[in-house]
Amino acid sequence: MADNTLLSDMNIVWKRTLHTATSERFIAQRSGVDVAAIDLHYLANATVAGTVVLFKEAGWCEKDVPELLTTFDDDFLPSVDLDRGNLQFTVVLADVLGNWEAETASSEASEVNP
Repeated sequence: MADNTLLSDMNIVWKRTLHTATSERFIAQRSGVDVAAIDLHYLANATVAGTVVLFKEAGWCEKDVPELLTTFDDDFLPSVDLDRGNLQFTVVLADVLGNWEAETASSEASEVNP
């Protein structure tokens, strides 16, 4: 499975940014700019639940969603399928406010500019 895939019509490159035994996170980029994120959770019943966050400033339209999900499914999730019912996505259109991470020297959180 490749870490980078190009969604040809949308010029999307996927980058895997997190991988554990039960979850993954992918960031979608267009021309080097983050435009979406997908968090996947691999469940015990052989299904996958995903949350897709489309970044509003990227100009997404509702009509873009089916192609985006189908292509992502085909490229990264060969053992599950939207059509078989063992894959589900919740799709959110949102503004990115920033990233907050724990500071290494203290327990306070700080904002990291995107």
